[in-house]
Amino acid sequence: MILPIVAFGDPVLKKKGTDITKDYPNLDTLLENMFETMYNAYGVGLAAPQIGLPIRLFLVDTKPFAEDEDLTAEEQNELKDFRRVFINAKITKEEGDEWAFNEGCLSIPDVREDVFRQPKVTIEYVDENFKPYTETFDGLIARVIQHEYDHIEGVLFTDKLSSLKKRLIKGRLTNISKGKIKVDYRMRFPDQKKKR
Repeated sequence: MILPIVAFGDPVLKKKGTDITKDYPNLDTLLENMFETMYNAYGVGLAAPQIGLPIRLFLVDTKPFAEDEDLTAEEQNELKDFRRVFINAKITKEEGDEWAFNEGCLSIPDVREDVFRQPKVTIEYVDENFKPYTETFDGLIARVIQHEYDHIEGVLFTDKLSSLKKRLIKGRLTNISKGKIKVDYRMRFPDQKKKR
């Protein structure tokens, strides 16, 4: 089932998520619905707060990035096959010199800005079967993980922009929160409390 994506301005996007346990109700169905919702909106990641749930859960599928012709064959293959569920994640280390990448977000449609992040990240998490992992990722995969991880920490990519950039996009963000935007996927707008 395709779920509505919560738009910028909804308080759930600013809440720090809580850990969940194995017996979280209907977790398999929730994950199915989240993947379906993400694919329907042409996203590469989706976090539970974006569908209104303040829990520490996000998923990533970087396959769309694999079509970038500027990447090596090895990078393309790695991106093509990276599909993962992250539950109760905790980033333990970020390393390297920050680099800019033009980010967007399904909760903030039609706003894209350069965000600086470190290129390498180490993260502890459990998967959908609650099997624990500690892994290190770099490049675009690390970037997507950091973006989605921010969601479960109550942080949006726009929070990482300079005050000048924030002022420049303020009007667009206000319009998003009021539902004054055209999107081709289902959204829930905080100022309207209605589904589209």
